[in-house]
Amino acid sequence: MSSKPIGIFDSGVGGLSIWNEIHQLLPMESTIYLSDSKHAPYGPKGQEVITNLSIKNTEWLINQGCKLIVVACNTATTNAIETLRKNYPIPFIGIEPAIKPAALFSKTGAIGILATKGTLTSKLFEKTANEYTKTIITIKQDGEGLVPLIEAGKLNSVEVKKLLEKYLKPMLQFDIDHLVLGCTHYPLMAEAFQEALGPDTRVLSQANLVAESLADYLGRRPEMIGKGTEAAFLTTGDPKKVSSRATQFLRREITFTAA
Repeated sequence: MSSKPIGIFDSGVGGLSIWNEIHQLLPMESTIYLSDSKHAPYGPKGQEVITNLSIKNTEWLINQGCKLIVVACNTATTNAIETLRKNYPIPFIGIEPAIKPAALFSKTGAIGILATKGTLTSKLFEKTANEYTKTIITIKQDGEGLVPLIEAGKLNSVEVKKLLEKYLKPMLQFDIDHLVLGCTHYPLMAEAFQEALGPDTRVLSQANLVAESLADYLGRRPEMIGKGTEAAFLTTGDPKKVSSRATQFLRREITFTAA
């Protein structure tokens, strides 16, 4: 048994969708969540900048005594996790868009993928997409502008609805029956996606897949299984603002302090 916490980081509050699934599936694990809101969003930044920010987040969490780190950001996972694994002895759990289940269960033979530019242009994303989408139509779209609106709490704003219509309309014209959300921020507005797509299109995110992967990893390493229930939330941004957004998204009181 381990008293050390699980570290989780994201470019903002989007990774709370991952934290929430981990907390529900593994309630006896203590966690430290680091929101790098000061530098959000990561998507438009180049690989070098993304990797350097991920290194900084990793070293901060290691200094907090974390036993394992979940990279709760698609852009950081696809651009930096290989470098992190090479340079630090601590285990890393990354995330990938739920392309495999979407491709396997599609009946129309067409799926949509909405992600950040940083994810869509990464080698890891390209490898995953090529592996599972050879026989189906795949419509990829950069969700530019959505993350800042989500971070600002504008989930049901006119701006969000206009962007969703712009990004999703071409996908619906190809008769997609699955939309893969390739950014941890996007599940925070899952209802808006479903409303824009209609009932015949299934929206997939990776939050539960990450939590299950983490549970499986710990299950095979009993010495790493936790014995605490504490949850700490820290941010490089404005704690008051981030706390307000987190509480809004998870519909429970979440208090961030300065990292």
